[in-house]
Amino acid sequence: MTMTDPIADLFTRIRNAGSARRKRTDIPHSILKEGVVDLLVREGFLADKQVTDVGGRKRLRAYLKLDQDGATVIGRIERVSRPGRRVYKKAREILRVLRGMGIGIYSTSHGVFSDGQCREKQVGGEYLGKVW
Repeated sequence: MTMTDPIADLFTRIRNAGSARRKRTDIPHSILKEGVVDLLVREGFLADKQVTDVGGRKRLRAYLKLDQDGATVIGRIERVSRPGRRVYKKAREILRVLRGMGIGIYSTSHGVFSDGQCREKQVGGEYLGKVW
């Protein structure tokens, strides 16, 4: 079965692992997904990531960051741009998520950046999703 929206699948796997109170989740690897997971690790929403080779196929293992109660620190993770309706933003149109409490995830020509990095580097791109 083919997957039409791999980024939504990534977000769903992270969301489901958090609600099941798992410490990690495995995701089929792609360069874009690895960039999104790297950004979430840099911004402190995930603890770590690891790329493994299982049966000749790469897998991306994301380790969730948990609080003292065992719940994930990610309150919500949402997809904004979808295959049926792509959302693109110019650098001057990029706004903060929850007044800076969350981050927007953008795919730019220079890589995957947060909303703050996009404003700093003055680049726009596809608005993949938001996390808080």
